[in-house]
Amino acid sequence: MNDYDYVIVGSGIAGLYTALLAQQHGSVALITKHSVEECNTKYAQGGIAAALGPDDTPELHYRDTMAAGAGLCDPKPVRILAEEAADRIADLIRYGVPFDTVDGSIALTKEAAHSVSRILHAGGDATGEQIEISLSNVARLAKGIKILEYCLATRIITEGGRVAGLEVLDARSGWRIEFSCRFLILATGGAGRLYKITTNPDIATGDGVALAYEAGAEIADMEFFQFHPTALRLPGVAPFLISEAVRGEGAVLRNSAGERFMQRYDPKGELAPRDIVARGVVSEMRGTRADHVLLDVTHLSPAKVTARFPQIYRFCLDQGLDITKRPIPVAPAAHYMMGGVRTNVWGETNVSNLFACGETACTGVHGANRLASNSLLEVLIFGKRIIERTSRSLPPEALARDAGKFLYTSLPQAEKCATSRGKRTAASLTALQDLMWDDVGIMRSGESLRRARGRLARWETDIPTPTDRASYELANAIRVARIMTEAALMREESRGAHFRSDFPEQDERWLKRIVFLTGE
Repeated sequence: MNDYDYVIVGSGIAGLYTALLAQQHGSVALITKHSVEECNTKYAQGGIAAALGPDDTPELHYRDTMAAGAGLCDPKPVRILAEEAADRIADLIRYGVPFDTVDGSIALTKEAAHSVSRILHAGGDATGEQIEISLSNVARLAKGIKILEYCLATRIITEGGRVAGLEVLDARSGWRIEFSCRFLILATGGAGRLYKITTNPDIATGDGVALAYEAGAEIADMEFFQFHPTALRLPGVAPFLISEAVRGEGAVLRNSAGERFMQRYDPKGELAPRDIVARGVVSEMRGTRADHVLLDVTHLSPAKVTARFPQIYRFCLDQGLDITKRPIPVAPAAHYMMGGVRTNVWGETNVSNLFACGETACTGVHGANRLASNSLLEVLIFGKRIIERTSRSLPPEALARDAGKFLYTSLPQAEKCATSRGKRTAASLTALQDLMWDDVGIMRSGESLRRARGRLARWETDIPTPTDRASYELANAIRVARIMTEAALMREESRGAHFRSDFPEQDERWLKRIVFLTGE
């Protein structure tokens, strides 16, 4: 076996940042199923939140985050996030991230549900890409980090309830490799590719959640998946994120008749929380029988639009759309997984020596609805704390198991849930994406969730043992989709990003988090 102190799976900002810190304390293997540069981080346009402005404080950032989470944020990690933000921004600057400035000071903008301007950006709307490039350049030159590209993690090896290593499939050669390690860190990103329309790259198939669940880790909050309200909608063009920051700079939403509509859904209008904006957009699309609404920046200065959003401007212009002259056709798209592998404030899971960081982790920061631009910050805060924890070799801290705050369950046996009603469609990633978009999407119901439940369970019983990257990804996607669907079916209320048409109101009895655990 290849023996390392740290094995890190994933090469977005979570994987790269933890690898750069970990190399100071031991040997590091960084494993990624694509190239180092291909990850969700690369596509993050909006920015990163931190209380750096003269009118801002960590306390205000804390309150905004708690409010966005619709009652399900864990106060302790949110407090840590807000108070340690400035130090982690300083880390990125040391690694060479070129944040945009105005008159020598870091430029700060405002996004939905933030009470003040606190969003840092780099390259205008290319923040994620700038961070990814800066960190990957440093990591590739680091002598203490062994990078293995096009390698897919297929199984977490445990011995006596502790992580002992990782089994990996080299997608190019077909070889299987085993790694032993003292600490395993999952940083595999999200699961947007479970949906037909998504802003996520092809790699986002929920691998880390599936691996962790099989290894006995707790999986929490999976019913809360955030749909970004404004992705470019043009015939023949893949969904392209139109950043939250565009509305923060003054863009307005209009339906196909040219009418502004968001004030009908929330007093904050275009700056309402993402879930409210996404549902408002869907309602207008249905009411006008259109497949999009319009995001209008034509009233803003063309110079400001092109300077602040160069990536969006260039991409749209390449499609024949000058956004300074014509509104942008947009529609919602699956964007961010708020649930994941449950951790404490040190990134620890309930499986000894298994850690999780970034979108694949569930720290409790996001609750039922992520506050815009907190995700990149969350990575830095808890990635740093993982390395602090492991480098000091402190005894593990058990995850809290408060029956009043958590509802523990496990996936029912697939055979008991599988049904033969309706057309029997063969399992495929395309079929899965259609099913999740239609039945476990922005608006759900008990009927649609039960329909999805039966088909997903049948697919899980039908698929053969995985042998290559595509079949492993399909198996992982089905497993994660089943957890998401079961959680959504259990939560008989609407809260944050989870909306049930048959239970449209919040229910105080559901002020608890659903946790999946094998054998519960």
